[in-house]
Amino acid sequence: MGYKIGTKCLHLEKENAMKDQYGSVSYPIYQTATFAHLGVGKSTGYDYSRLQNPTKENLERIVCALEKGDDALAFTSGMAAIATLMELFNPGDHLIIENDLYGGSVRLFDNISKKNGISFTGADVSVDDIEPLILENTKAIFIETPTNPMMNVTDIAKVSKVAKAHNLMLIVDNTFLSPYYQNPIELGADVVIHSGTKYLGGHNDTLAGFLVSASKEISEKLRFLIKTTGAGLPPMDSWLVTRGIKTLGIRMDKASANAMELAKWLKGQSKVTKVCYPGLPDHPGHEVMKKQSRGFGAMVTFELETKEMALHILEHVKLIQFAESLGGTESLLTYPITQTHADVPKELLDKNGITDRVLRLSVGIEDVCDLIEEFERVFSEMN
Repeated sequence: MGYKIGTKCLHLEKENAMKDQYGSVSYPIYQTATFAHLGVGKSTGYDYSRLQNPTKENLERIVCALEKGDDALAFTSGMAAIATLMELFNPGDHLIIENDLYGGSVRLFDNISKKNGISFTGADVSVDDIEPLILENTKAIFIETPTNPMMNVTDIAKVSKVAKAHNLMLIVDNTFLSPYYQNPIELGADVVIHSGTKYLGGHNDTLAGFLVSASKEISEKLRFLIKTTGAGLPPMDSWLVTRGIKTLGIRMDKASANAMELAKWLKGQSKVTKVCYPGLPDHPGHEVMKKQSRGFGAMVTFELETKEMALHILEHVKLIQFAESLGGTESLLTYPITQTHADVPKELLDKNGITDRVLRLSVGIEDVCDLIEEFERVFSEMN
């Protein structure tokens, strides 16, 4: 189908529709645990919802098409997706990972993957030469771009060349930009990760995660793992994410436009010592983002002069809510050091610049004038 991506978000569902839906515009929720057989050796194509369900399958086809992969698998959360992905590796394997990762990924690697015999080397992949870090037992490179929360940008195609030269898997967490703005598989990634809770779902009303694979070999392994572990997304949640994707384009465009205005406003505030947003021309990753993405996203991280200023903002916002998560219609402020990155070792937090003065803002789709007015109010109260 030759439609633009914004149209595909709406109409891929119809392309994948089955013949027995009675013309339903919204794909049905097949809220069933099991499926009856027509006879011995005769199946409708569905046997048990842990293995597959039509509503979940419809969602996976949509995400796969948007990410231009071979297959997509829907999980109960982003962390369930990453935990399942790590089952591709064996004791003794080694991975190179981005230093500035979501704290949940760091917690998984430090407390479960290492226990299972997998080792890791951290690097600032956006700037470091990672080739000297590759060992005989290195199997993969794991990155986010932009990173969470410091918004570092990695050249995916450049890292892919290194990965392919050494027969390594390249794993890219694309949660911050969504397939609407970035397609890592086209740039050489082997597996793309999404927390579907975020922009894909888009309404802060369900949890979901995705793995999108670039090859049939990886797809078959992941299909076996999701069947075995039982981490697949239930029908109702699958339907909610499918509904969310229909407005992905207009939400991303509105939220990103708001983020640009807010980032510019924050840059002009004397109490703000640093603004991390790739859409700003002085961001180190600005040119790379222009090359590999169709937009800059709606995540803005900024640093205040003091911890007390950061706490004042968190405790006095009203329209903007102090809450974990991101990517929904509402603007949310997060305090990484006590929330998303609370389990990251202090030395790594310090290295990445995640201090008690740093706030992460997920910009929503409110009127940007109201968002700026909210910040003007809380900033003026600090005088």
